[in-house]
Amino acid sequence: MTQIVEGTILFADLRGSTSLYEALGNAEASAVVTQSVALLGGIVRNFDGRVVKTLGDGLMAMFPRSSSAVEAADEMHESLERLSPASSASPSLQPLKLQVALAHGEVVEMAGDLFGDAVNVAARLLDHAGDNETLVTANVVASLDEATRERFRSLDRMQLRGRTEPVHVHLLEKSRRLGDTATTAFGDMAIVPEPEGIRLVWLGLDRVYAGANLPVVLGRSPQAAYCIDDNRVSRSHARIDWHGGTFQLTDLSYNGTYVRFDHDPEIISLRRGTCTLHGSGLVGLGTPPLEPSSPSVRFEIMKFGDSQPEAVSELSDD
Repeated sequence: MTQIVEGTILFADLRGSTSLYEALGNAEASAVVTQSVALLGGIVRNFDGRVVKTLGDGLMAMFPRSSSAVEAADEMHESLERLSPASSASPSLQPLKLQVALAHGEVVEMAGDLFGDAVNVAARLLDHAGDNETLVTANVVASLDEATRERFRSLDRMQLRGRTEPVHVHLLEKSRRLGDTATTAFGDMAIVPEPEGIRLVWLGLDRVYAGANLPVVLGRSPQAAYCIDDNRVSRSHARIDWHGGTFQLTDLSYNGTYVRFDHDPEIISLRRGTCTLHGSGLVGLGTPPLEPSSPSVRFEIMKFGDSQPEAVSELSDD
């Protein structure tokens, strides 16, 4: 029977299984991945959700309430951080990482599957999530209580693949139970002493981003805010946002993002990770910034002193 229902759609995806298969072998790695996906499914059910289907290294689920979906996402991240199945076999092996995306709205339920805009948005939003991140739409945040809403940081409007209109996206800060000092609450962002901007240059594309222009997604898609037309670049390759007084670069790709700061020969490799940008340097998309032909974007952190945000916006439109 076909029916229209309202709920919160959750997509969860595990990353890092390739290294598990290489280090542990097929049998043991398959057991680890299967155990991890089963763990996620159990958490869905514990928070009144329903697993719609499993998707390789992840799953799709629906919750009757956004609050339950957010609690489930929190528990998923925490449970995977506590789970270190490969540490005894290879201490250097990185644990599995988790990406989660949530969207709320009406969906069509048919033959045990779900269809509709909320499903499409949540699936596309997963492409923009970094490792151990939860991204949600504005509809999800609006349905939460005030205390929970304070845990979300606005990433402004993002262009998702296949959609004409951009979607207002929020990032869930890590659970307070984890005591993570690397991130700060959304309210902390207002106490930055002076506005700053970041200049990006690739070939003839010279832009400055700050304030309302952030976050900015770098990618091959024409819908990306900073479009790099190169086959080595993913459609949504990396994201730069302003958080806690710093510019943070997050890799969203499968080929990796590389950073080399000026006056420092070391190249930092990001695989769905995040690093703080400072000074100036190069960001390599898909390949290290070693050759002139590589798709590398030069960045420069700019200080505007007492300039107002409006002045920064004018610069970004040049």
